[in-house]
Amino acid sequence: MPLDFTAIDFETANSSNASACSVGLVKVRDGMVVDRVAWFIRPPAGFDHFNEWNTRIHGIMAPDVADAKLWSEQLADLVAFADGDFLVAHNAGFDMGVISGACRASFVDIPDFRYLCSLQVARKTYTLDSYRLPMAAMAAGFEDFAHHDALADSEACAAIIVHAANRHDASSIEELARITGCRIGAIGALAEDSTPMFRA
Repeated sequence: MPLDFTAIDFETANSSNASACSVGLVKVRDGMVVDRVAWFIRPPAGFDHFNEWNTRIHGIMAPDVADAKLWSEQLADLVAFADGDFLVAHNAGFDMGVISGACRASFVDIPDFRYLCSLQVARKTYTLDSYRLPMAAMAAGFEDFAHHDALADSEACAAIIVHAANRHDASSIEELARITGCRIGAIGALAEDSTPMFRA
């Protein structure tokens, strides 16, 4: 099976995982980046306050998303871009929590996705003082990117997975998870009727 997946990263307006304000997506086919996209998101009502701390991290402010579509209006675009892929994210629990939280706050169904965490893969692949995205990406040869820009972070995440797969001689996300002992998780209906494929 080829190394196919979509890397994803969210930035949020505040501490609520329902407050997605930006997303970046990078599509990988057979270990190569073939497409990338990013857009602003207007968080759901009640979750749309921009915390100063969050803005200090990612630089996004309320006026930046004022004309953006709501989560509920562009979820279909996210699902269409991923097109049934495994999702990969660094600290994937956060990003999958954003998808779930924003869907619940918007009263829409949580889409079905399986996912792998590049942070966990990095821990089983490199020996580092820190496994934060910049450090793990540097170990994968991906340096000097705009950390906390959703698209740049997605590209860094993709680079980690591709590099780790090459190092472990893994030809697919499933094989990489098996070799590293990392868990493949699920959200949506898949989370209700499946058990983890692998666990560290």
